[in-house]
Amino acid sequence: MTDLESLRAELDGQSPRAILKAALARFDNIAISFSGAEDVVLIEMAHKLTDNLKVFTLDTGRLHPETYEFIERVRKHYGIDIEVLFPDATKVQNLVNRKGLFSFFEDGHSECCGIRKVQPLRRKLATVDAWITGQRRDQSPGTRNDVPVVQVDDAFSSDGNTLVKFNPLANWSSKEVWDYIRMSEAPYNTLHERGFISIGCQPCTRPVLPGQHEREGRWWWEEATHKECGLHAGNLIGKSD
Repeated sequence: MTDLESLRAELDGQSPRAILKAALARFDNIAISFSGAEDVVLIEMAHKLTDNLKVFTLDTGRLHPETYEFIERVRKHYGIDIEVLFPDATKVQNLVNRKGLFSFFEDGHSECCGIRKVQPLRRKLATVDAWITGQRRDQSPGTRNDVPVVQVDDAFSSDGNTLVKFNPLANWSSKEVWDYIRMSEAPYNTLHERGFISIGCQPCTRPVLPGQHEREGRWWWEEATHKECGLHAGNLIGKSD
């Protein structure tokens, strides 16, 4: 059994706080990826565990105004620095000039997400040893069912850098996340009050109806089992087309 497999076995049944505590104790150069409700739970827990909390977020240039307000509220509420990552302006400009502002409705979201989200994330992850995400197994019907609490991130590791990825909320449900937010009075994106559950870029996100799965509000014009923007590309490995 490898060291990481042993750690996974040790942490698999643990609470999110215990998983976070182990992650922060094991890695100094580790950061939380912040975008939504799940991630604010991680920040709420982690800021009580360390004075060296590193948090980053992706600004694609297409976020809802409420999401920008949410990021700023979290920064002030916890008194933390949030590193905001931006896409390469020239690449965005070339894409828009070549294909227009809404090409993803015609040829899929992967090219736009690749430029606006995946490439900035790849640059950031090349500078850390591990990262922490808010992925849960119940989030996506086809791509997140098997999310482990800790894993090697094959999608973003390189020859000189084996990246470790922690998913402390893997075993939690959406209800558990929101119960914790209410209990802790953590900030949340006000779009959640208007039927938005999984929130991404403004053109690619819409509210869901009662009974619909949360990911049905993301890239709704595409096949449900492929609803990953590339940030968690490893989830698609081994999945059938």
